[in-house]
Amino acid sequence: MRVLGIETSCDETGVAVYDTERGLLAQTLHSQVAMHEAYGGVVPELASRDHVRRVVPLAGQALAEAGMRVGDLDGIAYTRGPGLAGALLVGASVACALAYALRKPAIGVHHLEGHLLSPLLSDPRPQFPFVALLVSGGHSQLFEVAGVGRYRLLGDTQDDAAGEAFDKTAKLLGLPYPGGPALAALAERGTPGAVHLPRPMQHSGNLDFSFSGLKTAVLTLARREAGASAPATLPESRKADIAREFEAAIVDVLAAKSLAALEATGLRTLVVAGGVGANRALRARLVREAGASGNEVFFPDLAYCTDNGAMIALVGALRLPNARADDFCFSIKPRWDLATLAAP
Repeated sequence: MRVLGIETSCDETGVAVYDTERGLLAQTLHSQVAMHEAYGGVVPELASRDHVRRVVPLAGQALAEAGMRVGDLDGIAYTRGPGLAGALLVGASVACALAYALRKPAIGVHHLEGHLLSPLLSDPRPQFPFVALLVSGGHSQLFEVAGVGRYRLLGDTQDDAAGEAFDKTAKLLGLPYPGGPALAALAERGTPGAVHLPRPMQHSGNLDFSFSGLKTAVLTLARREAGASAPATLPESRKADIAREFEAAIVDVLAAKSLAALEATGLRTLVVAGGVGANRALRARLVREAGASGNEVFFPDLAYCTDNGAMIALVGALRLPNARADDFCFSIKPRWDLATLAAP
């Protein structure tokens, strides 16, 4: 079965074609980073308008690269939520209109389920069941994953997620947008142990996360060292030291909680997904420590860590056998708890 996947939840327009027999056939992606850079963050109205311009041409490009016509599709998948309402509406309306014209099923996909299952696009791919660490811009969560749609929440963020903390700390230090990757790059030039920051909730006895206190600790440290000046005026070498310790604190907490989740569930496989899953320090730490305990760790390819159409097409294909082609009314869910998602 061949599915076209459309992702428009935030600031990337992604379209891909997935075949259940042959795997990923094609994917196209347009990032809006350059457009939003001037504003230091995503402007929802601009994001929505850009999706309108991009999504149809990208769909045509993906089909051409897959060597397919639109009539060859068996279903259309789109991101139903969570995300920016206007951006979601663009993808949903295009997908459902196309499904109506073809009289094929339209499958509304949970954006985070796409991230959670994105390692299935890679080779080798993990086998169910496994523990999943989902770390994206707005989410830091641990799940026990028994199968598609069978997710048990083990731990959740109590305030800022890891990705949010990365972005806000980067902005505090005057780093360019997008802040997370810029901070990680700067951290590589820092001196280990030059400063000290707390590891919030690392020894809390549960699997929840909290990173707002870490962000505040960075702010306090940077203001103290900058004196009457803004933290962004600190010397680059000192910013690098702070970035190095900040990243180390995040990695320490994520690694400790992930290994604790494996122990608590008795599972031996850890899957890491979401934008922060591209962080090299986190990947190296989890591979080293999980491997020392006899566990396996799987990551999506770097291209599938950030938002993309391939993960939406994949989930659409997994859910297609239970989809119907007789209801083309659609709704979006800007807020949508993954734990409430039903199995196909």
